[in-house]
Amino acid sequence: MRVVPAVRYRRGAPLGHYWKELPVTEKDLEASTGARSSAFLRVAGLRLEESGGSRVLGWIDLGEDHHTPWGVVHGGVYTAAVESAASIGASAAVEEKGQFAVGVNNNTDFLRPMNEGRVDVVAEPIMQGKSQQLWQVIITRAEDGKPVARGQVRLQNVPLPPEVLRRR
Repeated sequence: MRVVPAVRYRRGAPLGHYWKELPVTEKDLEASTGARSSAFLRVAGLRLEESGGSRVLGWIDLGEDHHTPWGVVHGGVYTAAVESAASIGASAAVEEKGQFAVGVNNNTDFLRPMNEGRVDVVAEPIMQGKSQQLWQVIITRAEDGKPVARGQVRLQNVPLPPEVLRRR
């Protein structure tokens, strides 16, 4: 298990609650938030290095499993990574308020094709409000830092389900 300091709470954070350590492994994420990784997301391949309410860092090792019939990575892989990274970060930002964030709009642009290789995923908030958040996600080639895709996700902060709150 690898835990990293990640969340810096903004407006309204109680004194002394500026940094919080959040889990990075799927098992720890589930234990903390009740969130389960679906088979779809496991196949998409996003792996996290750091997750928190002010930034999410990760990567995907792209290969044939991610291809369209024409041999390039399917745009849905990037769209899923954008939605996942933004949702994880936005949810971390509101977790102490008994909330999580759900995407209400995902706008992902595909900038250059790839066949294989590692891409880095960086998600950061543009705006974090009481009821909504806006996150930007940039996906770049690890080998040269050139952007492959970029996305923006608007998310709604909603109450955590009662069964998740009981486990806390």
